[in-house]
Amino acid sequence: MIKETKAVSAPQPADYEKYRVAAKRAEAATTVLRLILWCVLLFGSVVFMMPLYMMIVMSLKTTQEIAASSVWAWPKHLTWDNFHLVLTNPNAPFFLFFRNSAIVATLTTAGVIVSSSLVAYPFARLRFRGRDRLFILLLSTMMLPGLVVMIPTFILYKYLHWIGSFNPLWVPAWFGGGAFNIFLMRQFMMGIPRDLDEAAFIDGASHSTIFWRIILPNSGAAMATIGIFCFVYTWKDFIGPLIYLNSPEKQTLELGLKTYQALNQERWELLMSGSVLVMIPLIVMFILGQRYFVKGIVMSGIK
Repeated sequence: MIKETKAVSAPQPADYEKYRVAAKRAEAATTVLRLILWCVLLFGSVVFMMPLYMMIVMSLKTTQEIAASSVWAWPKHLTWDNFHLVLTNPNAPFFLFFRNSAIVATLTTAGVIVSSSLVAYPFARLRFRGRDRLFILLLSTMMLPGLVVMIPTFILYKYLHWIGSFNPLWVPAWFGGGAFNIFLMRQFMMGIPRDLDEAAFIDGASHSTIFWRIILPNSGAAMATIGIFCFVYTWKDFIGPLIYLNSPEKQTLELGLKTYQALNQERWELLMSGSVLVMIPLIVMFILGQRYFVKGIVMSGIK
């Protein structure tokens, strides 16, 4: 039995015109949505940049110009004397505070990267009993406010005779690295193909060899992300140094700014100049590590 086949009619010019009009409408709608999104992002960027702009403007003005003009007005005569006064003030030595902050931030960042990588590796690449329950227990510590453990932690460091030294600020970073950092490293390591582990096991490699020679070199983006997060947080930390450091010679930049504010309560241009100097290392670090930072956030599953 031969089935009759119906002839398929060729598209008519009217159909092409209909498709073309629909495609143009879709393209126009996409363009409008992009413009709206760009406007929203531009508005948000301007709003977030306004405090930075005000801080820079005030740091370049004199006391008289700040009192006579708006805080948003660009200075008529730029002055760099404010930065010189901040850097050379003997009552609040800026370079001493900078050195203390650099020591604490560097040691803490290194400890967080090393310890969080070591803890994240077994959660991401090994299979053992109770692994998921332990990981959930680890994540639950993120819900515990830091203020709750502040007093017990202070008592512990007091018995260890660490009060007045940098030890409470950087030593704990070498024993865990924080739940969020471990979570981010675990998510990134889980994205590395397991074929690399299997090939290394066939060649006789141990877990330590796989970690140091395969996993860690391929986790550079995640480590850069954690490093930026940790360095910025430690550099801007105020409550930690305030509690544990009781010597003026060991103050960090955040405490130094508070001291400088107490010494110059009405000199806003000096305080803004000091704030700009404190912020410069953070901006430089973010610019240098921006590519790795974005890659680490995307590939670790945090969106």
